[in-house]
Amino acid sequence: MVAGGTAAYGTWAYRAVAQGAPAWPFWVGLPFAYLAVPLLFTIIWFAFAWWFRAARPPDVRLTLPQRIVMFGREFQSLARSVPRMIFFRLLMPDPAPARAELPILLLHGVGCNAGVWAPFRRHLAERGVPAVYGLSYGSFIHSIELFAEELDAKLAEIRTATGASQVVMVCHSMGGLVARAYLRRYGAANVRRLVTIGTPHHGSMHAWLMFGQSLVQMRPGSAWLSELNRSENDAGVPTVSIWSWHDSMVTPQTSSRIGWGENIVLAGIAHNALLEHPDVWAKVIAEIDRAATSESPA
Repeated sequence: MVAGGTAAYGTWAYRAVAQGAPAWPFWVGLPFAYLAVPLLFTIIWFAFAWWFRAARPPDVRLTLPQRIVMFGREFQSLARSVPRMIFFRLLMPDPAPARAELPILLLHGVGCNAGVWAPFRRHLAERGVPAVYGLSYGSFIHSIELFAEELDAKLAEIRTATGASQVVMVCHSMGGLVARAYLRRYGAANVRRLVTIGTPHHGSMHAWLMFGQSLVQMRPGSAWLSELNRSENDAGVPTVSIWSWHDSMVTPQTSSRIGWGENIVLAGIAHNALLEHPDVWAKVIAEIDRAATSESPA
């Protein structure tokens, strides 16, 4: 969306300059054109999230300054995600083949690719975690079941490269549903722990704003979600759902609550900002450490 808007601005500017207009106003306006799209969508997502919000307990209600800070962080997160996705092949290459006991696999949400995980991967590298992989699956016009097939192939590559029998899967948004679709089809033998972040386990009203088969599947009450949630144990994999009362794209926010695992509930953090928040990073790393010291559930 941001790249498309910027490209449209560039095309308009090129044609105007070719017809004799001075170039400098377009150069001055370029940053504003780039930022206008994430700003617009941040406003739309928050407005929709407020309309379909879950009833919140009094202790998580935010003051006006806190809401402004939350909005600003979400806007910045969206704006920063574009260059990360453009250069994802440079930012998120697979590590060199080497033995690793418990690799980490990062799964992104709808409309993104593995580039959105670049800051968290750097953070893991600083902590000495070398075997961190990302998967960039197909367009959101395709089915989540197709993404599960791609995940199966990726796990085979990781097992070959590392010699590990299992991974920890850390997933943002739709990525958590991709992981669960994989578990339903292929079983839990290759997964030690599943950590989801802002995943709409029971769907999101935001999915009605977009098109594509994966979005249809994520609409509350869809046949696909109903079937996915028919069994609430996901083949016995320990599962943790990290979610926020103020998620700006999972509506109602309690859709991220699970009954077959642990819930870590936050407040004051919107959907995309969950990927960059230090509190989220700390909680995910704690789950990775727990997985490393636990025995395989399979």
